[in-house]
Amino acid sequence: MPPTPPDPGPARSAAALNERIRALFTHRDVRLTDEQREEYRLLLAELRQVERGDVTTAA
Repeated sequence: MPPTPPDPGPARSAAALNERIRALFTHRDVRLTDEQREEYRLLLAELRQVERGDVTTAA
C-alpha cells in the first residue's frame, strides 16, 4: 500500500493559485526547470479541484 500523502493544509483560493502559476512564467522565452514544471503540474491539479468545488476552504 502506498504511503499516505501529507496533509496539504488549508486550501488556497483560485486567485492565489493563479497568482503563483503566473509567477512561474517570468518571460515567455524562459523555459521552466524540472522542479518548476512539477510545481506547475501540482498547482494545476489543485486549481482544478478548487474550480470543481472538491475542496472546502478553511474557516
